Amino acid sequence: MAFPFSLRQVCFLSATACLAFGASAKDLTVVNFGGANGNAQKTAYVDTFEKATGNRIIGVEYNGEQARVKAMVEAGNVTWDVVEVETGDLTRGCDEGLYQRIDWSRVGDKADFIPEAVTECGVGTFVWSTVLAYDADKLKTAPTSWADFWDIEKFPGKRGMRKQALYNLEFALMADGVPAKDVYEVLATKEGVDRAFKKLDELKPHIQWWEAGAQPPQFLVAGDVVMSTAFNGRIDAARREGRPLAVAWNGGIYDLDYWVIPEGTPNTDLAYDFIKHASQPENQTVYAQNIAYGPVNVKALENLDAKVLADLPSAPANASVGVLMNGEFWTDHGEELQQRFTAWAAR
Repeated sequence: MAFPFSLRQVCFLSATACLAFGASAKDLTVVNFGGANGNAQKTAYVDTFEKATGNRIIGVEYNGEQARVKAMVEAGNVTWDVVEVETGDLTRGCDEGLYQRIDWSRVGDKADFIPEAVTECGVGTFVWSTVLAYDADKLKTAPTSWADFWDIEKFPGKRGMRKQALYNLEFALMADGVPAKDVYEVLATKEGVDRAFKKLDELKPHIQWWEAGAQPPQFLVAGDVVMSTAFNGRIDAARREGRPLAVAWNGGIYDLDYWVIPEGTPNTDLAYDFIKHASQPENQTVYAQNIAYGPVNVKALENLDAKVLADLPSAPANASVGVLMNGEFWTDHGEELQQRFTAWAAR
């Protein structure tokens, strides 16, 4: 934000003006995953918040490194005010005392949100999905399932997969014939876990790992892989740029991202103001129009036309063939499964 006078000049002209400026105009550091999501948030939330309040948003991009939040909180030097986190990190961070308990009276009416968006330490901000993505120009036959993803004979070439246990184990079980509705029941058993890793063994020589959300569309466009797991919003962004990428919704795992407020931030009040602003139906509508992630405010869904809704993970047709990520399961078993996965991937 630009001002016609420097702060020193304003203070010189009027001590009252200086005090008022210092009291009203503050910087708020908001952390997200960047990319297409960050761009959509800037249009829908950041720019509108700055215009409405006169406060400046300092944007920070990260890849979900919760260790950085933990180090700030434990050192008593918290410089991040609002952070976007995934479900598993929300639950663990809440248990570890990294995030403030949400005072929902400062956010809005819980009834205005989808049920999954209302949690103890986080405010849901959008619904997203990890899906099977491919280049429609390079595949004569479109893949429709995780069984196709595993079928190297029918679809020869590399597969892109995120380097983590989460989602890959579920995808492996679905590729092995487990119905979507039974995935977590099977994965909760030792036999189910062994079955998932055995299925991953089949694909391992053909995997190209990715860690950042921008990589799957890049891999696909470059022809490095013929299919990839991917965040549906990243594929949507590539399509808006004219890339012939497509999504198979069948067996996609949908989840929410959440806003959290780190314990110890000196800007709690302003953090609540931003989260409340980002939760308004009119702003959530703009967000969903800029990226194919579903709003959590139910009133925003009513504002979207059929064409936009068709590309959202929360659209009934897409959600009906998808799987809701079981956050409780991954909170209970995530550490041990990730350790096994890390050892498996290193072999």
